[in-house]
Amino acid sequence: MLRVGMNPLSWALGFAITLIAVPAMAADTYKIDASHSTVMFRVKHLNTSYAYGRFNDLSGTFVLDAKDAAKASVDLTIKMESVDTANADRDKHLRGPDFFNVKQFPTSVFKTKSAKAGANGAIELTGEFTLHGVTKPMTVTLEKTGEGPSPFKDYRAGLEGTLKIKRSDFDINYMPDGLGDEVTITVSLEGTRPQ
Repeated sequence: MLRVGMNPLSWALGFAITLIAVPAMAADTYKIDASHSTVMFRVKHLNTSYAYGRFNDLSGTFVLDAKDAAKASVDLTIKMESVDTANADRDKHLRGPDFFNVKQFPTSVFKTKSAKAGANGAIELTGEFTLHGVTKPMTVTLEKTGEGPSPFKDYRAGLEGTLKIKRSDFDINYMPDGLGDEVTITVSLEGTRPQ
């Protein structure tokens, strides 16, 4: 309210400065809902067909900002013992020293270092990916697959993307003639935050 005797110009400047000083709304942080998220992989078997698997134990967070893609991030941890290819003997072999060696390297982690807007509203994340005790720089493009309030009285958002790695880059070299070196990984994340 303009007080009697106040210079209108001073009042207007003060009001404008007050508006500028109001902090911008923070980016939204989502907790990864493991029961509705998937990390799946595909690798060539005997140069004939593709074998598929997934990891069932995921945790972490992701951050989204509708106005600034540079604030986006993903912090994802995968428990390697949770590998699941629908074959108990194969899963036991994958957990062993020929492949993931889960006793020595129990987790795989992706941590974002920077982000920028990608094409068609996607987010391009650059970070570090650690697998089998080896850390490499990694860039992945994630598409926002949806968002909104849920029946569980929280707010949800989803991200999905696909990337390719070479397992030899992470010192997983077993059976080079029988299994492909290139592994395709699909990441589909659903996260929750309070409404």
